[in-house]
Amino acid sequence: MALLSDALESIINVVAAGSAIIALTISARPADASHPYGHSKAEYFSAAIEGALVLVAAVSIFREAYFGWLDPQAPSAPFEGMAVNGLATCINLVWALFLIRKGRAWRSPALVAGGQHVMTDVWTSGGVLVGFALVPLTGWLRLDPAIAALVAVNILWTGYAMLRDAAGGLMDKAAEPGLLAQIRTAIATQATGAIEAHDVRTRQSGRTTFIEFHLVVPGELTVREAHGIADRIEAGLREALGEAVITIHVEPAENAKRRGVLVLP
Repeated sequence: MALLSDALESIINVVAAGSAIIALTISARPADASHPYGHSKAEYFSAAIEGALVLVAAVSIFREAYFGWLDPQAPSAPFEGMAVNGLATCINLVWALFLIRKGRAWRSPALVAGGQHVMTDVWTSGGVLVGFALVPLTGWLRLDPAIAALVAVNILWTGYAMLRDAAGGLMDKAAEPGLLAQIRTAIATQATGAIEAHDVRTRQSGRTTFIEFHLVVPGELTVREAHGIADRIEAGLREALGEAVITIHVEPAENAKRRGVLVLP
C-alpha cells in the first residue's frame, strides 16, 4: 500500500513540475501593454495547481489505505528495490530543501511549492521504508495501510498550506511581517527631511514587492527637494528588497496624522 502511494505521489510530482516550468517561463516575461505590472502572478497559479495535485495524491492514498485496511496483505518487495527507493528518498530530500531555500531567497512561489511537493514525496517514501521494515517484525498486516494513511494526512496538510499561500498571493495579501519591518526600516532610514510616512500598503507578486504610501514633507520644500527625498527612499527600498514597484504620494505638513504612522527622524 505504502509503495503504491509512493508511486502515485511521484507521478503527480512529474506533472506538477511540468506546470511549474510553464509558470516560471511565463512569469519571466517582461511587462507589456496588456500586463503593465508583469506576469509574475503566473507562479501563484502554478502553486495552486501543485497544491490541488497534492490533495489529489492524498485522497488517492487514503483510498488505497482504506481498501488495504479492509483486506490486509503481507507486503512483498525485494531488498534491492527498497534500497533504490531509500536512495531516491535521500536525493529527493536534498532536492526539496534546495528548491525551498532558493525559492524563498528568490521569492518564487512556484519553486517553493515545487520543493514542498517534492518533500511530500520524501514523506511518502519514508512511510514505504518504515512499513517494509515494521510489518515483518510485528506481523500486523494492517500496519502498512495505517502508515499510508498517516502519510496521506501529512500530505493533505501540505497541500492545504500550498493552496492557502497561493490564494494569498492571488488575493494580494500584504507582505509578511519580517518583510514589512524591512520596508519600514528602509523608509525611516532614507527619508531624512520628511516628517512622516503613513498609509503604508504592500503586496507581493512573485519576486516583485509592491509598496505604496503617503510621505509628509514640510510645506516649504520645493517639488525638486521633495522628489529627491522620494528618490532616495526608492533607492533604499530596492537595495533592501530587490525587485520592487514603489508609489509615493507626497503631502504637505498639514496632512500629518501623528498617530499609528511611521514618524521619521
